[in-house]
Amino acid sequence: MNTIDVLNPLDQSLIKTLTLNSSADLETAMQTAHELVSDRKNWLPAHQRIAIFERTIEIMSEQVEELTQLAASEGGKPYVDSKVEVLRAINGVKLAIEHIPQIKGEQIPMGHTESSANRLAYTQREPIGVVASVSAFNHPLNLIVHQAIPALAVGCPVLIKPAALTPLSCMRFVEILHQAGLPKGWCTALLASREDSQKMVCDPRVNFFSFIGSAKVGWMLQSKLSPGTRSALEHGGAAPVIVDQSVFEGDSASAEDMLNNLCKGGFYHAGQVCVSVQRVYVHESRAEQFAEQLAQKAATLKVGDQLDPSTEVGPLITPQEVDRVADWVEQSGGKVLCGGKRISETCYAPTVILDPDENANVSQREIFGPVVCIYSYSDKDEAISRANGLPFAFQASVFTKLLDDALDTSNKLNATAVMVNDHTAFRVDWMPFGGRDASGIGMGGIQYSMHEMTREKMMVIKSDVL
Repeated sequence: MNTIDVLNPLDQSLIKTLTLNSSADLETAMQTAHELVSDRKNWLPAHQRIAIFERTIEIMSEQVEELTQLAASEGGKPYVDSKVEVLRAINGVKLAIEHIPQIKGEQIPMGHTESSANRLAYTQREPIGVVASVSAFNHPLNLIVHQAIPALAVGCPVLIKPAALTPLSCMRFVEILHQAGLPKGWCTALLASREDSQKMVCDPRVNFFSFIGSAKVGWMLQSKLSPGTRSALEHGGAAPVIVDQSVFEGDSASAEDMLNNLCKGGFYHAGQVCVSVQRVYVHESRAEQFAEQLAQKAATLKVGDQLDPSTEVGPLITPQEVDRVADWVEQSGGKVLCGGKRISETCYAPTVILDPDENANVSQREIFGPVVCIYSYSDKDEAISRANGLPFAFQASVFTKLLDDALDTSNKLNATAVMVNDHTAFRVDWMPFGGRDASGIGMGGIQYSMHEMTREKMMVIKSDVL
């Protein structure tokens, strides 16, 4: 019987051994979900969905500490940040409740031509059908909420494959949904082999595919979807930041706040975030000083046990990821101002690199580790061109005191969202969130995913009394 071991990323200790679902398990779950959505008599009315979500919020709110410990233990995100994730997950369910009443259509005007007389037309939005979701490890609870709750909110059954490294938060959340009254079959967590998972995703009974993970896997699965299956893919990026000289003029508070901001955005969850600050472009007159100041802050961050409330940077998800990050830093060709070393088998020191080679991995690929690169520039437009030079495009930011500069730079950056005087990893769960180009397709965010997981039907009624 195939099993997987869920390990604590810090010390690789065993948390739990889980049994993989068989091909028969996946077929049963798929057929159940398909039957639920195929017969309107099985559909959950809106008031029932709302009641289930309200109870889900109650249960989760009673278990914040337990859910925080679980997410931190399996995912490695520091305790304080894991608690924020749990609270965000709860708020995500609240957002769905608020937007269920907004699932609506519109009237289509008729009678403007003789041929359209005596008709009433309107649209309504229906659940798209079975949703298959594949999730990532870095936010083991909140990502599941963002993939499962929008589907359930609009009346779609959902099959979820959590990341094999962090499945426990997902499984607990599904248990909570059932405890809250969700009938069996509407939300199923499945641990499956790669072959069976691909078969599930590409099944012709799947109407919508939600994916969060690597571009390589996401685009491969996208290419194999059955005809008519819609999708939303969220891949990583290599988030750029443009720093204008105006930030350094006048009082030092703005520059200090920026440094603190970028330090948090770069090293939050050890940089294992799809919009983590990675490439910072600073004018050549300030770049070295800026990099040294950021390095001083990074060097003071407490690295280690993610369950210690004082820890600021936890372990990477696997020792192999530490090896990869170490290799990339060693081959960067830049000046390592802090870090640049393993702290243990599973922890890597927060690292700041000044002017790495433009062709190095740290410049060309998503690092997904606690590394921030600083690049000097002489011409702002040239810096923006370099920032836009990768196939990835997700979130970006600009720091400036000048309104015109903020508008101009935001317009020129290739990104789905540009933060002004804030780090690239800023997100709230009611905003649209997603990548473009190689970074993905479709937009996340609770209400945006809800819209994506519905489809429109038009009714045209002909009557002589109209």
